[in-house]
Amino acid sequence: MRLSTDDDRDEEAALQTIAAAAEAGMTVFDTARSYGRGAAELGHNEMLLARALRRCGAHERARIVTKGGMARTGDAWVPDGRAKSILADCEASVAALDGLPIDLYLLHAPDPRTPWRTSVRALARLVDQGVVRRIGLANVNRRRLDEALELAPVAAVQVALSPFDERAVRGGVLERCDELGIALIAHSPLGGPRRAGGIARQRALADVAGAHGATPAEVALAWLLDLSPVVAAIPGARRPETARSAARAASLHLDAGDQALIARALSGPRPARRRQPPAGDADVVILMGIPGAGKSVLAETYIARGYVRLDRDERGGALREVADALDEALSAGGGRFVLDNTYLTRAARSYVIEAAGRHGVRARCIWLDTPLAHAQANLVERLLARFGRLPTAEELRELARLEPGLLLPTSQMRALRELEPPSTDEGLAEVEQVPFTRVVSARQPRPGVFVAAAAVARPGWADALEQGDPGAPHLVYDWNPEGASDVLADAAARVSAAVAAPVESALCPHGAGPPSCWCRPPLPGLPRAFARAHGVDPSRSILIGTGPAHRTLATTLGARYVPV
Repeated sequence: MRLSTDDDRDEEAALQTIAAAAEAGMTVFDTARSYGRGAAELGHNEMLLARALRRCGAHERARIVTKGGMARTGDAWVPDGRAKSILADCEASVAALDGLPIDLYLLHAPDPRTPWRTSVRALARLVDQGVVRRIGLANVNRRRLDEALELAPVAAVQVALSPFDERAVRGGVLERCDELGIALIAHSPLGGPRRAGGIARQRALADVAGAHGATPAEVALAWLLDLSPVVAAIPGARRPETARSAARAASLHLDAGDQALIARALSGPRPARRRQPPAGDADVVILMGIPGAGKSVLAETYIARGYVRLDRDERGGALREVADALDEALSAGGGRFVLDNTYLTRAARSYVIEAAGRHGVRARCIWLDTPLAHAQANLVERLLARFGRLPTAEELRELARLEPGLLLPTSQMRALRELEPPSTDEGLAEVEQVPFTRVVSARQPRPGVFVAAAAVARPGWADALEQGDPGAPHLVYDWNPEGASDVLADAAARVSAAVAAPVESALCPHGAGPPSCWCRPPLPGLPRAFARAHGVDPSRSILIGTGPAHRTLATTLGARYVPV
């Protein structure tokens, strides 16, 4: 990648580096259509690779891995998993590689805006049509891998894996690949550009390297390759000498003592411990769910029963340090503990399971399976309770940085995408799934009427209004990125003339793109703030709207949707 993306790139040096790798015996070369300096250079790296392989005569034995489904908007990297984009990217890669066959074609990353099944099926068509020899996935967790395996012949997975990044091991991706014979291509195997320089400062690596007449980087790569026969590493060499060094790592033999020393020093992937029977009355409960699922409320019920809460938001530090605190507490004499951080992934949960298992204590999981819409409503209520109003987009960005639990909508949506349902095959003693139940508050018995401003401009809006309580509080709402506060005046006046109840208006003025606030429909901020101020129960209300966004908002609120 960096042979094309670096600001100080040198194409002649790049050609020499690829030639050095081929001369050292490497046959697999990883590239991507998106590797270049922005949108204007799509395909640069593929063309560079093809030219280098032909120039050094290695093109006939080279096996090329390339990737698609990643757009470049300016300097940004934006996943695009639409079927037409994947097919178009692959066709462009075939052209850029100038006749060299694609041995393996990877989807660069999941696209949160496109159904996963759509992207995977598009990949499968590339094999069916004979455009590429094999297909695979990049930057996926085990859940997405398992879903893809039901739809396509996945031959390889490319994920981050290094002595500093063990998520692929702890998250079960390596385990699944090992089980099915799927190649696991480790990108950033030395920790990526920011951490690779620290390899030489690792004492254990330096000691083992000295004993073998190797470099610390070569030892780190050799240790990684020893994790499983399915693991291959792509170190991303930028100079001929580093390409030759990486090739030497493949033939470096580390004995069991070397491997154990390195694993202990780097806190790298460790083998799973055999589950032991519970010790005494000790108990470890992991409360799991997306932000806003209700974990904190449930944790309070455990605290009332004598459980000790271990929570990163209260303690500070990293999530792994919570597992270390659990380890220390169990070492001091057991007890009962509840952990309610956002343990969305297998990798995140693994540290807690491992810490409990070292003391013969079972760890069990309670999964609050709260849908996104209801979790969104909970987070809005949290903000209203904290501030009495909805923070502006600017305030919310600052609050999200400073206060745990006060999140941007995009953070909550990202958490949902990362979620991997818990399973006993992780080492959990049991998993209890708790479905969401809407609680109707007796303190807010009043119905309300929520009216999208766009609906008032359509015929039939007055008939729709009659389906609500004419004496209930009415809200006319809209989203206008221009921020003009008078855009609602006409709609609010027309509704006010049609009902005897008070009518208010509320506007979201924030811009397009990923939502930066909680007030942009179909997010529930505006109706929820109105409901709180007027004692309205949204679930007893109606929402009059004109399209899918309004229907979604009605579902989020629990209101009855009335289309116009």
